[in-house]
Amino acid sequence: MDPVLIPILVAAIVVVFLVASTVRIVPQARRYNIERFGRYRRTLQPGLNFVVPVADRVNTKLDVREQVYSSAPKPVITEDNLVVNIDTVLYYQITDPRAAAYEVADYLQAIDQLTVTTLRNVIGSMDLEQTLTSREEINARLRAVLDDATGKWGIRVNRVEIKAIDPPNTIKEAMEKQMRAERDKRAAILHAEGERQAKILTAEGTKQKDILEAQGTQQAMILRADGEAKAVERVFQAVHRNNADAKVLAYKYLETLPHLAKSDNNTFWVIPGELTEAVRAVTSAFADRSATGLPEPAAGGDAGTSTGDGAPELEAASPLSLDAAAAADEVAKQAAEVVNDAKAEAEAARTRQPPGGGGTPGD
Repeated sequence: MDPVLIPILVAAIVVVFLVASTVRIVPQARRYNIERFGRYRRTLQPGLNFVVPVADRVNTKLDVREQVYSSAPKPVITEDNLVVNIDTVLYYQITDPRAAAYEVADYLQAIDQLTVTTLRNVIGSMDLEQTLTSREEINARLRAVLDDATGKWGIRVNRVEIKAIDPPNTIKEAMEKQMRAERDKRAAILHAEGERQAKILTAEGTKQKDILEAQGTQQAMILRADGEAKAVERVFQAVHRNNADAKVLAYKYLETLPHLAKSDNNTFWVIPGELTEAVRAVTSAFADRSATGLPEPAAGGDAGTSTGDGAPELEAASPLSLDAAAAADEVAKQAAEVVNDAKAEAEAARTRQPPGGGGTPGD
C-alpha cells in the first residue's frame, strides 16, 4: 500500500467519527440531557440536534410520557391497631428533565418512600372500616402530598390509586361471618315480610268471603221471608175471602201435628188440650157432609166420650152414616197415633237428656 494513502484514510475515518459524534437524533417524547466537560449544558428536543464532539456528551435519556408505577404491598397500621397490606398505583409524568436528573438521585424510589410515609400517616388516623370505605379520600390526600413534594423534582403526579387493601386472615373471616349474618338477616326479614303479606292477603280474602257469604245468606233469608210472608198473606186472604169456618181450621190444625212430631230438634213439647175439640169438629164436619140436616153433636160429652188416649168414641145410637163414621174413626185414629208417637219421643228425649238438663218433657 502506498504510504501516502494511509494518512488520508486515517484522516477520513477521524472526520467521519467527528461528524457522527456531532449529530444527535432524539426520538419523539424523549429528552436528552447534555453535559459539556461534566457540566449540564442543555436538554435536546426531539429531532436532529448538533453537539460539540468530544466536549459534549449525553448524560441521561428521559421519557416524558405518562408513566405507571405499581408499588409492592406495604404494611400499614390502622387506628384500631390492625395491620393491613396496601399496594398503590402511581401515574406520573416528567415535566422538567433537568430537575428529574439532577435534583433527585432516584425519583422512583423517592416517590415510593414518600407514598408509604404519607399512606401511613393517612391510614393511622382511620379505623379499618373507614379505611375500606374511604378510598377516594385517601387517594385525594395522597395525590395532594405527592404533587407538592415532587414538583421540585420536575415530576407531576397525575393520579394515585389504592389497588388493594388486604386485612389479616382473622379479620377476613370475621368480615365474612358478619356479611353472612347480614345476608341471613335480610333473608329472614324478607321471608317474614312475605309471610306477613301472605297472611294479610289471606285474611282479607277470608274477610271478603265471609262478607259475601253473609250478604248472600242475608239476601236468601230476606227472599225466603218475603216468600213465606207472601204465602201466609195469600193463605190468610184466601181463608178470609172464602169465609172458612172453624171446622176447616180444626182439620188444618190436625194436619200440622205430624209435622211437629217429626221435627228432630224438639225435645220438649206439649200436647194441646183442645185436641179433642179439634177431632170433634172434624167429626162433625164429616157428619154434616154425609147426612145433611142431622143435629150437630153437643159441646159436652153427648156426642161421644173421650178415651184414655184422647180419641173420642162415637155413640152407637148416633144417626151418622157408615161413610161419615169411618172417616171420623180414621181421623181419630191418626190423631191418637200422633199423640202416642209424640209421647214416646218426648219420653226417649227425657231419658237421653243428661242429669240437670233443661226442660221437662210434657205428658
